[in-house]
Amino acid sequence: MLTPTVVVFDLDGTLIDSRGDIVAAVNHALVATGRAPLPGQVIVRYVGDGARALCARAARLPETSESVEDVLRHFLDYYARHPLDFTRWMPGAQEMLERLSDLGDLALCVCTNKPRSTTDAVLAALGVGARFRAVVAGGDVAAKKPDPAPLLHLAARLGVQPHKMVMVGDGPQDIECARRAGARSIAVLGGFASQDELLDARPDVLLRTLGELWDVLRRWRDATVRLSTVR
Repeated sequence: MLTPTVVVFDLDGTLIDSRGDIVAAVNHALVATGRAPLPGQVIVRYVGDGARALCARAARLPETSESVEDVLRHFLDYYARHPLDFTRWMPGAQEMLERLSDLGDLALCVCTNKPRSTTDAVLAALGVGARFRAVVAGGDVAAKKPDPAPLLHLAARLGVQPHKMVMVGDGPQDIECARRAGARSIAVLGGFASQDELLDARPDVLLRTLGELWDVLRRWRDATVRLSTVR
């Protein structure tokens, strides 16, 4: 086992609880395009596969339909203007980022299906953009998670091998992306996916909160040190 040198975080449901702002932006887009708003618990079930898929599902349209463009435009415009009305840190997330940032040999990154415009708006509003060595958002590469392309793109940008990366996320998309890229995966409960969905995705580790991440990384790092000293 090699020491992980890069920790890659999903954003929505992993670092931040963005349900309220996503629901508000989707319902704004639905009303702006002459549709009825939806209950929040319905909308959050559509999150995870990018903004276009989210808007298509909420509007009851095929993702390939041209009519999705108008819904998506209203969604993105509203979200960019309201990135943090209701968004909060997930339990333990802010403290963990601060703690990991103190490790000089560990790069922190973000890999999200959230569109680039809203990703940048949220990170800027939170004031944490500088903590991340690199960010890959929806639309930056041709494919999105669970395809491995976003994570492989990050690896290439950083000049590291994927097996030295750890993907931390709250959805099966994150776990599958890591597996297909050849990276380790850590799933975190409390986001958009259920415990059963995460267990079915077979992550390397399942955490209750991000507060447990430090101990996992420490064990992996210590195990590597011990192995390297064996003659």
